[in-house]
Amino acid sequence: MRDINRITYDIIGAAIRIHRRLGPGLLEPAYHDLMRRDLIRTGYFVESKKRVGFEFEGCWIENGLTTDLIVEHKVIVELKVAVAVAPVHERQLLTYLRLTELPVGLLINFGAEMVYQGIRRLVNNLQED
Repeated sequence: MRDINRITYDIIGAAIRIHRRLGPGLLEPAYHDLMRRDLIRTGYFVESKKRVGFEFEGCWIENGLTTDLIVEHKVIVELKVAVAVAPVHERQLLTYLRLTELPVGLLINFGAEMVYQGIRRLVNNLQED
């Protein structure tokens, strides 16, 4: 299994490669499909549009969230096509990380003029009980 830094490096590389070829003008599902295909072709295990349930105060929420991509059971990738990433997007990803107990997430905005300007790497501050 690859380490998290290598995984995030490869995910960012795929995003940059796709954005350089196609630019910021597509809808989110196109970038989603291209990212998924590219990462699988690179040899990664990728879960797409995974629905995740969670427990809250004794109540099980079956379809509480849907992630765009989960790579190697370690990194959540949330894709956006927006003028700019809003603070709510980062909070959404942090919530996903906390509820899934995954260590790292990437927020990638394909709507940015240069995609690297729209990438945020967020870390889950996992607390040990």
